[in-house]
This record gives sequence, structure tokens and C-alpha cells, in this order.
Amino acid sequence: MNKTILYNKQFHTEDLSKYNFLITGGAGFIGSNIVEYLLKFKAGHVRVLDNLSNGYLSNIQDFIKFPNFEFIQGDIRDFATCLSVTQGIDIVFHEAALGSVPRSIADPITSNDVNITGFLNIILASQKSSNVKKLIYAASSSTYGDSTTIPKIEGREGKPLSPYAVTKAVNEMYAEVFSKIYNFHTIGLRYFNVFGPKQNPNNPYAAVIPLFCKNFIEDKKSIINGTGETSRDFTFVENVVQANIKAAFSNFDRHQVFNVACGSQVSLNKVISILNSISKKNIIPIYQEERLGDIKHSKASIKKIRDQLGYEPFFSFKMGLEYVYNWYNHSFNKSTNI
Repeated sequence: MNKTILYNKQFHTEDLSKYNFLITGGAGFIGSNIVEYLLKFKAGHVRVLDNLSNGYLSNIQDFIKFPNFEFIQGDIRDFATCLSVTQGIDIVFHEAALGSVPRSIADPITSNDVNITGFLNIILASQKSSNVKKLIYAASSSTYGDSTTIPKIEGREGKPLSPYAVTKAVNEMYAEVFSKIYNFHTIGLRYFNVFGPKQNPNNPYAAVIPLFCKNFIEDKKSIINGTGETSRDFTFVENVVQANIKAAFSNFDRHQVFNVACGSQVSLNKVISILNSISKKNIIPIYQEERLGDIKHSKASIKKIRDQLGYEPFFSFKMGLEYVYNWYNHSFNKSTNI
């Protein structure tokens, strides 16, 4: 197992014991990592809301023993639930969503209900709350759509290429309107292909990194859509947690959006090459036709988040991939959800 321990680095200067936090989707991949950070640094109260449709109790089972941890099974599509869970909360991390471009193409109605109606419920409940000081929400690099500009820069978006991308663009529109009309300023973090521990490789819409890792562990060939030269700005989850924490304690007088990434490009062929090196194997992938709605290349400019939030990616792609491969290898036989 990789000896690197996550969340040894502190990304805040405030006393977290004075704050109460809500993490929607907190039993999911990214949400549960934010929870882990908050509990490690002794947050006052950490409340998780999750309907467990895309999250897993196994992701938060180690937290149940903490007296300052609370789990509520509920759905962001229910406004009464959103009003209830935001009571007594200082900072909201909104991570609940239905990800995956293919899933949104197969079922655009559910993606719309969760990602747009659910988002509106949370932002309105937070705005109405007498306690909530800040809402940080999971935005997406998919918002750049058909823009061919590299690197991707905030304010230079294209047209969405999938129903999922539409939902995330609408989130930003709502957040901008709430900032102007209600003086409720939120921060959207545009995640670029996040990977790391607790990301489920068994989900039918699993992301590339967990799928590839699982295949290598099982000595199976991975499937690549296209030539394999499609590239992404893969971002290890601790970098994403850092961005969330720094955004939570920032001060802006209007809605803001930031890219969260490493500012680099890695092709799928390169991912396979690195995994072969890490695993000491030589597994050749299977190439298939490209998928509808996929962006060809993605690389973020992280100048804005560096300059305004002091963000600096701690984990490089290769460092993160080695960590997560070893994590999956170690955890593989312990849980069906890994």
C-alpha cells in the first residue's frame, strides 16, 4: 500500500470547531472525501444528506462513531428536506448530482430533476436559511462544451454537448441570478475528471480511472473509445478537497466560478502506459468507436484559482494514479463497492 496519507496538509487557517457543515451527496465519492477532511480537522458538526442512489454507506461507515457526525437519508429533489437540513448550518458543500454524460443521454429527465431541480432546492433553502454563510457547489468542466480553446479559461465557454453539460451550465446561471437578485453569493468549482479513493468502479457509469484500475487488477483489457489520444486534465481528489476548503473560507461580493484541475493533459493511452508501469504488467487496451457527447481534449487554466484562492495542486496525476491503484488493490476483496 502507498505510504502516503491523505489530508495531512491543512488547507484552512480557521478553527473548524466553530462551524457546522452540510455536505449533500456526502456518501458519494467526492463528498465523503470532504467529510473525511472536516472530521480529521475537528469540525464542529458535519451533516451528510444523501439518498444513497449514487452514494454508499460504506464510504461513511468509519465516520458514524464521531459524535459530531450526522447522516440523513434524503433527496435534494424534496424542498422540505432541503429546508430542514440547512437549519443550523454555516457552510454548505453541494456535491449531490447525477454525473456521467452517457447516463444523461440515456435518461435526460432524471439528470434534469437531480441536477437542476435539486440544485435550485439547495440554493434556495440555503438563501432562506438564517445561518448559511456560504454555499460551494460542484460545477463541471463539461460546461466548456464545444469550445476548442486550450487551456479552458473561465468566461470562455462554448455550447453544451450533452444533457449533463446543460444541467451544470444552468446551475451556474441560477447561482449568478441568486447573486444579483438575492445578494447570496456562491462559488462554483468546475471539476476536471476527478479520481481517487472511494470512487466506485462497479457503477454502470463508472469513470475511466476506476474502471482502468479494476481491469488491471483483474488482468483484463480496458476499453478505449476512439484512438486513445483523447486527453483529460485528470485531478486527484485531495486537490479537489483543497479547492472546496479554500473556497469555503474566501470572501467575494458576487458569484464566482473556478476551474479545479492540475493544468495538464494526459491521454488515455498515457494512462494505460502508466498503469502498466505501476502494476508491472503489459495489458493492451481494446479500441472502439468514439462516444457521443464526449469532449476530445480538455486542459484547464488554473491561474484564476491560484491567484484568488491560493490553490496549488498537491498531487500530480502520476502520484495520484499510483496512490489510487494501490488503494483499489488493497481494498479490492474487502467491499463490493470498494
